[in-house]
Amino acid sequence: MRENRGVSPTRQSSPARTAAAPTASGSARRARPPAVDPACAEAVDLARTAAEETARPAPVGEHLGLRAEGDRVVTHYFAALDPAYVGWRWAVTVTRAARAKIVTVSECVLLPGDDALLAPEWVPWLDRLRPGDLGPGDLLPTAPDDVRLTPGYAQVDDSAEREAQWELGLGRARVLSREGRDEAAARWYDGVAGPRAPIAASAPAQCSTCGFYVALAGGLRQVFGVCANEYAPDDGRVVSADHGCGAHSEAVNLPAASEHNPPVIDELGYDVVPAAAEEAEPLDDEALGHS
Repeated sequence: MRENRGVSPTRQSSPARTAAAPTASGSARRARPPAVDPACAEAVDLARTAAEETARPAPVGEHLGLRAEGDRVVTHYFAALDPAYVGWRWAVTVTRAARAKIVTVSECVLLPGDDALLAPEWVPWLDRLRPGDLGPGDLLPTAPDDVRLTPGYAQVDDSAEREAQWELGLGRARVLSREGRDEAAARWYDGVAGPRAPIAASAPAQCSTCGFYVALAGGLRQVFGVCANEYAPDDGRVVSADHGCGAHSEAVNLPAASEHNPPVIDELGYDVVPAAAEEAEPLDDEALGHS
């Protein structure tokens, strides 16, 4: 039996350890910041020309510096002199291929600086909305979990009993007469709170079906109520039951209708076609290839 002395067991390395060694060294190389390529760093005029072509007719300011983005990739920064972009700067990225001497422009963009004038932070439309913003034709959908609304079957209290026990005109020398009430009702109904107002003509539904509609008491209850929606233009005002606006409690955004109707396929009509067996003569065996 012959002993194999070619390779010592103690000097053998596992394949996993051998494969992991380059990976560790590669990650260490990637962790180091990239070096500035001299050819790309000297291409200031090339980068300025690209910035001027993009910014035209606005001028381009002084060179603000550069930064290495990777191997043979450098970004040059120039001041933006456009009055609409105060504090912004032009960023022109140049690069070259390996073993190549020609530098080319990769991209040219306008980036905000530390003191740049930026747009305010975006605020959701529901937080931006203020009372009085709603106009004719506008819709204000109400969230299903709006705390200002509750199901109709849950509204149970003793308000009706308290109203029945209240004596009309108690503590007042005079009260509104029938004639005065009718004049006020006609005035309200024909005014901006009636059904012929421009905002009511484009409303999705009437106030009588809105959860924010609070009906009046007495004889006026049948026709009028008070709007209790703070976003509605008639908040706190008397409105007719057939008035309306886009802040209806059940308003929803409906999808836009399709411009083209779906194709119509006639599945009921049919054509009578004679059978081929009735028109053709019977074939003999030779015609069919049989002997």
